[in-house]
Amino acid sequence: MKIFLKPSLIFGSIALSFSINLYTQGSEAYPDREWQETSAADAQVDQAKIDRLFDLSFEDSATQGVVLIKDGLLVGERYADGYSKDSYGTSWSMAKSFYAALIGISIDRGEIDSLDDPVAKYLDYFNDERRDITLRDLLDMTSGLEFPEHEHENMFFSSDHLDYARNVGVEKEAGLMFEYNNVNSMLLADILLQATGTAADTLLRERIFNKIGLDDVTLWQDATGTPLTYCCVDTTARQYSRFGLLFARSGNWNGEQIISEKFVDETFSKVWDSLNSSTIAQDRGYSLHWWISRYDDRAFIFNASGKFGQYIFIDRANDLVFTRITKYSSTGDSKQNWGALKYINWLGSIDFRIALAVFLDSIGMVELEGDVATPVTLADGTSKEFYSNYGMIVDALVDISQP
Repeated sequence: MKIFLKPSLIFGSIALSFSINLYTQGSEAYPDREWQETSAADAQVDQAKIDRLFDLSFEDSATQGVVLIKDGLLVGERYADGYSKDSYGTSWSMAKSFYAALIGISIDRGEIDSLDDPVAKYLDYFNDERRDITLRDLLDMTSGLEFPEHEHENMFFSSDHLDYARNVGVEKEAGLMFEYNNVNSMLLADILLQATGTAADTLLRERIFNKIGLDDVTLWQDATGTPLTYCCVDTTARQYSRFGLLFARSGNWNGEQIISEKFVDETFSKVWDSLNSSTIAQDRGYSLHWWISRYDDRAFIFNASGKFGQYIFIDRANDLVFTRITKYSSTGDSKQNWGALKYINWLGSIDFRIALAVFLDSIGMVELEGDVATPVTLADGTSKEFYSNYGMIVDALVDISQP
């Protein structure tokens, strides 16, 4: 998706003061090993409104599961036939929001000075024509790095994703143009390693996931063992919702400030607006690796978003989290290995490669489960109606908190 717009450049806590710490109006419940469940009536939510949200989501046969959390309690969930609360999905680009949070934590700890630091301060190979690009530019998708027609999806099919990202040059001035570039996010793996001395996936487990009980998870690496910081965290819809609750609660988890409230405030500000795509024909916004799905008088709804239709929606003012994932069959393992498919990974478009891999699997030349290890979403997990229903789904989510 290539967008040429002027950014609104609204930094800081714009119109957000009313939402800070409003979760104290609820029970301040947090999940232990399992989510505590409650009825819609006890959560003071209209069951018919929940049903509408879920029905709209399941008009798309790609939907694997949905989970609704209100005031830290599970008030509803639904799964497609053959799936359950224990079924894994894959995050695709929702992982961008996870790893971006580590930048905020490193700022809190003094390992990184500021979002406005040049990337070259942490990556010496950026001390070239890329020297003016800042960490904020990476997180706001305004780096100006090269953005080819294939939008760097070819990086996913390489053996060394970080080496690919290191060698992407600059194309335009930073800070002026929104371009959703996976290379921006992959570079976080190296920035976090240089700033902390620890691999980004280890940081994600130790600094966030273990603290919020998100321990039933697969964090994907490329073939060299480098964490994929732009995609690919596998877990359940319930578990993804824990990360949503952390941001809904301003970075606080049961009394521990895991991510500073200041960084969450800045994340939930509007930097870009009037963004749309070929899949979602609705104006959206973007800030620090989060999408903005509603920003008006009725509600501020932010979401982590992943390819094929993975979402964690956050209504921070109303302490509400809604997670939706699509159908997924893991190929196993956590380190990417293309096996025999490496010989076709340079052929044609991404869709062509996926179709060819499925065909080769169907005739027995390649076994996707066994010969190959990688996140993969097939046709049954690729969203259609969820995208066309997107506006109604966001409206239904907003309506849940309305009297």
